[in-house]
Amino acid sequence: MKDIIRDMDKAFESRVRIGIMATLQAHEWVDFNTLKLRLGVTDGNLASHTASLERKGFIEVRKQFIGKRPNTSYRMSNLGRESFGKYIRSLRLLLNVTGLDKEALPKVEEDAKS
Repeated sequence: MKDIIRDMDKAFESRVRIGIMATLQAHEWVDFNTLKLRLGVTDGNLASHTASLERKGFIEVRKQFIGKRPNTSYRMSNLGRESFGKYIRSLRLLLNVTGLDKEALPKVEEDAKS
């Protein structure tokens, strides 16, 4: 179990970064305001997390103008897709190793909702 945890990339330890990556995994390009609304975070918080992910090479940034308004969009890079996939696989493996199997997951989700 120590090996699994040691190999997990710390860049994904934040719930906001996991949310960013999960959203980008499902969509080709996502603009700043859409991410902000989906994740329920402030401008500064989102900017900080996206900058960290960009520095690691996990996301790509596109800045453009739509009409006269600036628009920043993000997409997951190939490295990001590979690294996030590895992180998710490690999480699943960790859940299996600790005995939290698929049958227990619905109970955990129900407990989290209450």
